[in-house]
Amino acid sequence: MPSALSIVHIDTGRQLRGGQEQLLALARGLRQRGHAQLLVCPADSPLAARARHEDFRLLLLPRCNPGHLRGLLGLRRRLRAGPVHVVHAHDGHAQTISYLASAGLPVRRVASRLVAFPPRHPWVHRLKYTRTCHAIIAASESVRRVLAGVGVPPERIEVITAGLDVPDELPGPDVRARVRAAWGFTEEEFVTGHLGAFTAEKGQDLAVQAAAWLAPRLPRVRVLLAGDGPLRTPLAASETLRRAGASARLLGPVENLAEFFAGLDLFIMPSRSEAWGLAALHAMAHGLPVIASNVGGLPEIVQDGQTGWLVPPGSPEALAQAIATAASDAVRLRQFGRAARERARQFSTEVTVARTEAFYYRLAGPPEAPQPGYWPAM
Repeated sequence: MPSALSIVHIDTGRQLRGGQEQLLALARGLRQRGHAQLLVCPADSPLAARARHEDFRLLLLPRCNPGHLRGLLGLRRRLRAGPVHVVHAHDGHAQTISYLASAGLPVRRVASRLVAFPPRHPWVHRLKYTRTCHAIIAASESVRRVLAGVGVPPERIEVITAGLDVPDELPGPDVRARVRAAWGFTEEEFVTGHLGAFTAEKGQDLAVQAAAWLAPRLPRVRVLLAGDGPLRTPLAASETLRRAGASARLLGPVENLAEFFAGLDLFIMPSRSEAWGLAALHAMAHGLPVIASNVGGLPEIVQDGQTGWLVPPGSPEALAQAIATAASDAVRLRQFGRAARERARQFSTEVTVARTEAFYYRLAGPPEAPQPGYWPAM
């Protein structure tokens, strides 16, 4: 059996979104496999709070520190103090920190690419992903194609999709009824939901436009948009939301995913860009069919006509018509929901962790075991 690895994860996000959840799931799995890990993240971030609660070793990037200079220097001291095999940057800023902190040191740098939109300056991305890291983990085949399209050597890219743990049992009808009552709905409404950060690429504005289109045609349809983000307040004050009336509602952040999904009949992902689509996969794991934009990694998850529907990105009319189609056939909706749950089982956290571990080993080679106590608590 190969010796344990010493791994540094870097994430500079100040919100707890899909990327941070993926990092935590990976770190948990690698810890179970005996690897030594250090998480580098902003001191005031939700990721730091979660990682501390789960007893991960931390190196905190100080607040009010332009360019993360103090944190970068602290990390470099750590990297020079002992054997580190892999430094894994989980976002773009983290990739810069990874390179500057480890330049000239005998470590292997990995960068995750978690977005699917084409870069504005392809030559910059080609330079970034060929000079500042040794290998890239792409979140989906779609992301791999984007990277290859700007000239990143294909042999540097490994596609490792994010996984999840499918619950053995789903909440019963009593939970569904309670959740719907809290929302002010009965079983008579057809409730469609979305969960994600309110940013332009997530397409919540398209969902509200679809709800406004549906309101006079199918008045029992409800569209719930859960989450928070910079575009939530402008959308809440928009004329489109006013026109949608009772058909659309903005919810805050969701704490209990299982209960949220239990209250829904259908999940939507009207994304303009989506590297993977973990929220859709979560919904499918909870037995919900999904309407998703035919963009990025979403077609790699949602099977059109089997586990849901794929619609053209940026089209509220197509989204509304797909919702109407889903609401028109309860039997097919249940069939799609069962198929969606089975499809989600193909993307497990265990597979993601095993593939990432194997990738690290291929990159770093069989290491010597790290010295006991190498990661002192911060």
